[in-house]
Amino acid sequence: MPSLKLDQFLPYRLSIASNRVSSAIATAYQSLFGLRIPEWRLIAVIAEGEGFTQQALGAATRMDKVTVSRAAIALVDRGLVERRPNPDDQRSHLLSLTRAGQTLYESVAPKALELEARIFAGFSVDEIATFSAMLDRLEASAAPLDPEQA
Repeated sequence: MPSLKLDQFLPYRLSIASNRVSSAIATAYQSLFGLRIPEWRLIAVIAEGEGFTQQALGAATRMDKVTVSRAAIALVDRGLVERRPNPDDQRSHLLSLTRAGQTLYESVAPKALELEARIFAGFSVDEIATFSAMLDRLEASAAPLDPEQA
């Protein structure tokens, strides 16, 4: 029977690497801007569009609805996001950035890019392009996985 060695099991290593990167970024966002990662993810997604439902934000960020809801409430309470009725579905609201939220986004985005550059400083442009392409393929191949087939 094959033995599972976590240090060689790629899904585990991917999870560990993701957690380390997220932790480093979370520390920076929290200390500089008072944002948790879920809150920043919502701000970043909302900044790229116009009016999102919480369900759409969950799909875009791959976060569960409780996490999205808590982050949205925190952002509304801070005056960074506003909720308005959804004309297409009275059971939901559309979330968009307030002026303060847009200003915060414009402050955080350059810092996010700086953190990304520091994390990938030891990689060549070609390695980063290859890694990005591999992530695209990995996400695509993992999307339809059925837990029953694992």
